[in-house]
Amino acid sequence: MTVIDISASVMQFLLAFIVVAPLLGAVAALLPAPPGLKGKNPDQAVLRHGVTVTGAVLLAAIVLAAGFDHDHPATMQATTDISWIPALDVRIHLGIDGISLPLLLLTALLTFLCALYSYFKLPAGPSPKAFVALVLVLESGTLATFAVLDLLLFFLAFEMVLIPMYFLINRWGGGQRQAAAWKFILYTLLGSVVMLLGLLLIGLKSGTFDMVALATDNGRGLTTSVQVIAVLAIGIGLAVKTPMWPLHSWLPDAHTAAPTVGSVLLAGVLLKMGTYGFVRILLPVAPDGMRTFAPYLAAFAVVGIVYGSLACLALARTGAKGDLKRLIAYSSVGHMGFVLLGIATMTPTGVNGALFANIAHGLITGLLFFLVGAVKDRYGTADLDTLAGATGAALYGRAPRLGALLAFAAIASLGLPGLAGFWGEMLTLFGAYSPAEGLSRPAFRTFMAIGAFGTLLTAAYMLIVVRRVCMGEHTPHSRLSPDDPARRTADGPEPSAAPDGPEPSATAGARPATTPQLADIRTYEAVAWTPLAALTVLAGLWPAVLLGLTDPAVQQLLAGGKS
Repeated sequence: MTVIDISASVMQFLLAFIVVAPLLGAVAALLPAPPGLKGKNPDQAVLRHGVTVTGAVLLAAIVLAAGFDHDHPATMQATTDISWIPALDVRIHLGIDGISLPLLLLTALLTFLCALYSYFKLPAGPSPKAFVALVLVLESGTLATFAVLDLLLFFLAFEMVLIPMYFLINRWGGGQRQAAAWKFILYTLLGSVVMLLGLLLIGLKSGTFDMVALATDNGRGLTTSVQVIAVLAIGIGLAVKTPMWPLHSWLPDAHTAAPTVGSVLLAGVLLKMGTYGFVRILLPVAPDGMRTFAPYLAAFAVVGIVYGSLACLALARTGAKGDLKRLIAYSSVGHMGFVLLGIATMTPTGVNGALFANIAHGLITGLLFFLVGAVKDRYGTADLDTLAGATGAALYGRAPRLGALLAFAAIASLGLPGLAGFWGEMLTLFGAYSPAEGLSRPAFRTFMAIGAFGTLLTAAYMLIVVRRVCMGEHTPHSRLSPDDPARRTADGPEPSAAPDGPEPSATAGARPATTPQLADIRTYEAVAWTPLAALTVLAGLWPAVLLGLTDPAVQQLLAGGKS
């Protein structure tokens, strides 16, 4: 069943367009704007160019999804297979199935929303041309990662996103941005070098780099020792990008320093590249190797769940001077731990839960980073003690709609039934209760219990954040120093921006310090955030939409290409 009937050649064109258009758009962004398209100034023209290109890619992705055959989601569709380097049998092989299509749509949506948000709220930094070009290169690399079906092309796409994200952090980030950017690039590059060795080992030993052929072979052409070495090498590179404890330490620094849209893209799509590699490559290509390492992967996953939650609790406590962006970053370590636990079960239930949690995390954490960025812009800081103790009213009293949406995103993140965050965690825990044949059931049930305990810790720190940031703490106003950002905000309100243009500069105002107000959700913010909130509710109330896509593809993937 398809929503609209589209020919195979048009489907091929759409997928190729989705991958290539952002790259061409990045080149065009660096060129002078045509005279008729300059608008009020060149900066506005290039920002509008970014919105147009990402919007066109999103539209193409939606049409591609509408033409996708939902009755056969396990079949690779919109495929293109062209010889590229015959000597190495490397091919330009593109295609999508029920596993990659949701990630493709998520990437196109988040990048468009980031481009739209940046049009009105461009982060301080160098030329907007470079900013737009880097975002488009980042989008192209991410989309290619989810669309390519050749191991070497996968590696090239996987690496393509590193440089643009490095510069987004280093040139448009906040405090400690250079150190955070270097940490990000060093961790991911070192992991990728090891991963390349594993990919080459698989390709040379099996005689092909084609991911579909390798998945169909299901590891029968590789000895157990080769599979074990390949899983170890490739798994390290994927685990760094995921990130898996203890290879996660680059993530909090990168998120804290990154601009708002950088954090949204990093959490929403870049982290998914690592877990996607586990599902697309390691599970079907090296099942014996995965079975060897599955208990260790699950153990690291549940440690990450508990560790991330405890780190968030430590940051959330009064007097800890915890940064709200850093707290959300540590929460990602815990949430991605659930994804890894589902993958480690090697069962359809667990892997479907992992894929669902991937999408849910992208929607919810993307929304959270948008909201935290807005809070930081209004208060001048993301320090939790300042946010909570500024007036005793905090967001509910100063920007009620912003506070309500932040509370919604936090509740969705803790896994409330009826919202997207619930289903992924529940399915991964069910998968751990009954893991694949050959895996220790007592060990995985122990991991399940630890993961379930992690959900309680997640609820604890998220509710603390909501209470402190949205409801505030009754701190005497006199305790705020004259230089405190919250005191400066109290002395004058932040103006509202025009709904159809970039934000104006702040001007002084006169409002009693006892009832300070902040600009509530602006029009452009509502446009950028509403799709994420709506999809969070839709995925929570109607999970069959996503599971109907992923389940047949996962069943076939785990069966070695046999449906």
